[in-house]
Amino acid sequence: MSNEITIRLADLDESLFMPRELSWLSFNERVLQEAMDSSVPLIQRVRYLGIFSSNLDEFFRVRVAEVRRLISVSRGSHRQRAKELLTAIQARVVELQAEFDGVYDAVLAELAARKIYLINETQLDEGQAAFVQEFFHEKVLPELEPILLRDDQPIPNLTDESLYLAVALETTRGPQYAVIEVPTDRLDRFIEIPKRKGKGKRGRVFIVLDNIIRACMKQVFRGVFTIKSAQAYCFKFSRDAELEIDASITESLIEKMASSLKQRRKADAVRFVFDGAMPENLLSYLRKRFGFGKYDSLIPGGRYHNSKDFIAFPNAGPKYLEFKPLPPIEIPRLESGANCFETIREQDVLLYYPYHSFDYIVDVLKTAALDPDVLAIKICLYRVARDSRVVDALINAINNGKRVMAVVELAARFDEQANIQWAQRLTDAGIEVIFGIMGLKVHSKLFLIERRESGATRYYSHIGTGNFNEKTARLYTDFALLTFDQAIGQDVAKVFDFLKYSYRRPDYKLLLVSPHNSRSGLLALIEQEIRNARDGYRAAIILKCNNLVDRQLSMKLYEASQSGVEIRLIIRGMCALLPQVSGISENIEAISIVDRYLEHPRVYVFHNRGRPRYFIGSADLMTRNIDYRVEALCPVNGEDNQKIIQDILDQQWFDNVKARTLDAEQRNAMPRRNSKGGKIRSQESIHRYLSAGKLPRYPKTFMRKPSRRRRKGGG
Repeated sequence: MSNEITIRLADLDESLFMPRELSWLSFNERVLQEAMDSSVPLIQRVRYLGIFSSNLDEFFRVRVAEVRRLISVSRGSHRQRAKELLTAIQARVVELQAEFDGVYDAVLAELAARKIYLINETQLDEGQAAFVQEFFHEKVLPELEPILLRDDQPIPNLTDESLYLAVALETTRGPQYAVIEVPTDRLDRFIEIPKRKGKGKRGRVFIVLDNIIRACMKQVFRGVFTIKSAQAYCFKFSRDAELEIDASITESLIEKMASSLKQRRKADAVRFVFDGAMPENLLSYLRKRFGFGKYDSLIPGGRYHNSKDFIAFPNAGPKYLEFKPLPPIEIPRLESGANCFETIREQDVLLYYPYHSFDYIVDVLKTAALDPDVLAIKICLYRVARDSRVVDALINAINNGKRVMAVVELAARFDEQANIQWAQRLTDAGIEVIFGIMGLKVHSKLFLIERRESGATRYYSHIGTGNFNEKTARLYTDFALLTFDQAIGQDVAKVFDFLKYSYRRPDYKLLLVSPHNSRSGLLALIEQEIRNARDGYRAAIILKCNNLVDRQLSMKLYEASQSGVEIRLIIRGMCALLPQVSGISENIEAISIVDRYLEHPRVYVFHNRGRPRYFIGSADLMTRNIDYRVEALCPVNGEDNQKIIQDILDQQWFDNVKARTLDAEQRNAMPRRNSKGGKIRSQESIHRYLSAGKLPRYPKTFMRKPSRRRRKGGG
């Protein structure tokens, strides 16, 4: 049977995998569904529009840019497939943009019904117009630097992701074109203005900054032209976000990164989004002047762009128009006042953000900074908060005589500049800062505390699924394990040793570490479930991660499915594997959850004949994470903590409010409700569970069922 499956899988073609770019667009559609959902608080729906737009910006800067590069370097059938993929992406984006515009109009109408008005420059009454004129002269005009477009001079490089107005002027000197950057980096996008005069005109009124400029457009060109008419249309660019770092040794890595960031601002534009009402002559002029080619994405849309600004849309109404905050849950043994190292030594601590507070992690680091018995702290920093108390604790540790080593990932996409500044601050404080290994992005969520106890050095380790970032720990769900397990500590120490001395090849006892043994370890765990199934035992796998796109791991999961292994996938974003395909993946089911918190953990569970093995860590099931990054997956061994993880996964699996079923077409269908069990909204039921131990009613999952051997001939 094994040989038959291997041959059959080896012959599978591209039709067994969904292109990851189209799968990503399916994920972003799930975000847009939240903006459509009338049960979601209204202001949150507005903010989901912002999240959708922000996601799409990054998609073009990263994913679409990769496809364009593939077209430029490929030949033959590979190039043709890339061209077809780009065409499919563009068509799907246009569909989603049309859906977005419809949702936007519906949300505006609902805001108006709540007496929250977002109006344009043509809807101003006399008093509002006077306010706008005054605001423009005092706040806006000093920030504007219009650029006249002339055939005899080049267009300067426009800023990636900034919002611009393309202006068509009719003047006494003939038609003129100009570009104005809307200064949203210095002024709020949404400006509150006085409400209309008259009885019954209650509520609050906002206007976007670009409409204030439109209302006062003639004054922008005061004294330059006599203007008969002026029309303005929004547009923006998305540029290729890939950084090219010269491999020469004549510059420091920080200097190379800074230089590459400057080059990113001049990178090729991969998307041009514009107001669909823009006259064809103006659009053609811009296309010609900006040099757009046939593989560039020109996306028409509504009057407004940079809708990512809606993420910060103010709540001008009652509190119930936003999600009611869920209070953080205390862990009594961390609140007892006992030394945190004694607490961790007694039993591993498992945290689950944002239900538990990130303050616990900060407290451990602050305690380590002061504790006379602590010798050293080592930590991986990928993305940190703007005002990072983690960094403050590290600097305090060096001030208290500890050895501190910080691995700072300069290539954390879109946080490169911030990380350069953090690296310089840490270095200035006397901390040993290393930048990892060229070609291997350090994505691990690790820290290691070395403490002198009973004449020996003992390790206290942190292995997590999320960054050391106070802000995202309030917005993302993530696991973090604090452990005194010395075998794990020795493995974590080997990771830091490798990061400092990359020529060494560690031998890990417990951790799965990319790029060393993550792939072989995960394949071996899946293979063991395959053997168990073929030997007649119950076999099962649960994989929860952000993305599943690696082809080899997907093929192994297909093989496991055909061998009778029950597989459940909880995938937030891209899923290239196709579930529920006849003859290939009948035993694979998949869901995706989008709710108030971003689902961010990576959790991998293997039934192991009734003695499940649980792993948490930083690695998604993507080729880059397995082969080209430094990642760490760690076993969770304590029965209490294993039960917590399983209970959380079970509630997510049976979520019938915010889970979507991922089928082979990724149509994002909502699962059917269990009439007996009622509604299960996992992000809320998990809060109740962690607060009081109360679980919702749902069937027991296969991970809770004992292993059994089927009779011979029983399949």
